[in-house]
Amino acid sequence: MQSARIREKDTMKRLTKKQMIIFAIGQLGWSILSGVINAWLVTFYLPTKGDIDAGATQYIKPGLIIFGILTILGLITAISRIFDAVTDPLIASLSDRSKNPRGRRIPFMQYAAIPLSIVTVLLFCAPVNTISGWNVAWVSVFIILFYLFMTMYCTPYNALISEFGKTQDDRMFISTAISLTFFAGTLLAYTPFVFAGMLRGAVGNSWSYRICFIVLAIIACVCMLIPTIFLKEKEFVDTKPSNSNMFKSLIATFKNRDFRTFVGSDIMYWVGLTLFQTGLPFFVKVSMDLDESYTMIFMGGMTVLSAVFYPFVSGMVRKFGKKKLTIAGFLGLAFAYLITAMIQFIPLPGIVFGVLICVIAAFPMALLGIIPQSIVADVAEAEGVETGENREGMFFAARTFAMKWGQSIAMLVFTSLAIIGTTQNKNTNDITASKLGLTIVAFVAVAFCCLGALILALYNEKKIMKTISSAHETNDAATDGEETK
Repeated sequence: MQSARIREKDTMKRLTKKQMIIFAIGQLGWSILSGVINAWLVTFYLPTKGDIDAGATQYIKPGLIIFGILTILGLITAISRIFDAVTDPLIASLSDRSKNPRGRRIPFMQYAAIPLSIVTVLLFCAPVNTISGWNVAWVSVFIILFYLFMTMYCTPYNALISEFGKTQDDRMFISTAISLTFFAGTLLAYTPFVFAGMLRGAVGNSWSYRICFIVLAIIACVCMLIPTIFLKEKEFVDTKPSNSNMFKSLIATFKNRDFRTFVGSDIMYWVGLTLFQTGLPFFVKVSMDLDESYTMIFMGGMTVLSAVFYPFVSGMVRKFGKKKLTIAGFLGLAFAYLITAMIQFIPLPGIVFGVLICVIAAFPMALLGIIPQSIVADVAEAEGVETGENREGMFFAARTFAMKWGQSIAMLVFTSLAIIGTTQNKNTNDITASKLGLTIVAFVAVAFCCLGALILALYNEKKIMKTISSAHETNDAATDGEETK
C-alpha cells in the first residue's frame, strides 16, 4: 500500500519552474491581506493623540479598559485568534478528506479568495463615524470572517507545498519562491504609509486609507486566483482523501515525535521573531533615538539583503542539510538580537546599530524564511509513507497553529516587558516603552532563539530523509521491474 502510494505520486507530473512561480503568486496575494491586518488594524482603530490631531477618527473607545490590561480591540483580536486556532485543524481535516473532482486544495482556495479580499476592506469600514458599540460589533464580526476565509485559503495552499514538491530541489525552489512573495506582499501592505498621505487632503483621513486597502485587496484577489486558474491540481497530486476525522487526524499528527520537536522549536522562533518585529519601531525611536521613518528603511533593507541570500540556500541545504542550517539561523538571529540588547551599553550612533542589526539578521532570516516549510513537507511525506494516509493539510495547519501561538505569546511578553520602568496611562492608546524594558525584550528574544536551536537539535533528520529516500528507491526498483517485464 505504501509503495503503491509513492509509485502513484512519482508518476504524477512535476511542476515546471514557471508553474512553481505561478503557485508562489498565490502567497503574494494572501500575504498582502495578512500584512494589511497586521500593520493597520491597530493603527486605524486605536489612533494615538498625534494621529487624532492629524485628523484620525476614533471609532472604538480607547485605553486599557478591559481588566486594566487590554483594550477593547485587544480583546476582540484575542477572541478572534482563538476562533482562528480552532478553524485551522477543522479546515485542514475538511481539505484532507475532500472528494472534490477538481482536487482537495484548489477548490477551497478558489472559494475563499474573493470573500477574503472583500472582508479585508469591510473590516475598515466601521458604520458609525464616532465611538460606538456598533463599531465594536462590526469589527468583531469581520475580523472573525477574515480569519475564517484566510484559513480556508492558506491551509490548503500550504499543504500543496508538500504535494507539489516531488523532489527536495522542487521543495526548496517552492519554499524560496513563496518566501520571496511573502516578503513582497508584506512590503506592499506598508505602501499606505506613502500613498494615504497623498490622498488625505482630497478624501479625508479614513478614506485615504480605505482607498489604499481597496486597491491592495484587488491586487491580492487577482494574485490568489491565479494559481487556482492556471494549475490543475489533479495533474500533479495524488488526491486520494484521508479517512481520519479531525480529532483523530490532529492526534495522529502530534503523535509524530519529530513533528512535535519541530513545532516546539518553531514556536520559539515565532516568539523571537515577533518580539523583534513588534519592537522594531520602539527600538528605532527609543533605543536608537532615531526618527520613526527609519523603521521602514531598516525593515526594507533587511528584506532586500535577505533576498540576496535566497539563491544560495538550496545549495547549502544539499551540502549541510536542513537541520544544521536551521539551527544556524536560530543562532544568527539570536546574535542580531544580542546586538540590539547592547545598544544601551555601547556608545555608537543609533544608525550604526540599525545597519549592523539588519546586516547580521539578513542571512538567518533567509534560512528561517525558506527551510522550515520544507521540513514540514518532509515530515508529512515520511508520515504518509509509513501510514499510507495523505494528511499534508493537517501537518501544515498544525505548523500554522504553532506560529499563531508564538505570535500571541510574543505580544503578551512584549507589552508586559517593554513598559518596565514607566508609568502607563491606561486612558490612552500611546504605548510608553522604556530603554530598560526594550533591552529586556531583546535579551528575552535571544533566549527564545537559543531555546529553539536546542529543541531542534533533537529532530531526527536522518530518519526522516531515509524513510523518504527508501520509499522512492523501492518505487524506482518496482518501476524498473515492470518495464523489464
